Amino acid sequence: MVITVRFFATLRDRAGDDAVDLVLPGEASVGQLLSRLADKYPSLDPALASALVAVNHEYAFQEDLLTDGDEVALFPPVSGG
Repeated sequence: MVITVRFFATLRDRAGDDAVDLVLPGEASVGQLLSRLADKYPSLDPALASALVAVNHEYAFQEDLLTDGDEVALFPPVSGG
């Protein structure tokens, strides 16, 4: 399956891309996607543990399964007031 990953803010800077299409095995979770991204973009690895993940505009967790054509957005944690 092919998943589109979009990077925002500092994660975009670390990846050096706005978006990337990744090919994953037939059944993959958000956690497996993050591991694949850490392998492909080592500079992202330290930031992925705290990144917020949305799949098709809904917050997602590491155990959530992905399907072909999903769009995953990665955001750094947000703070401030």
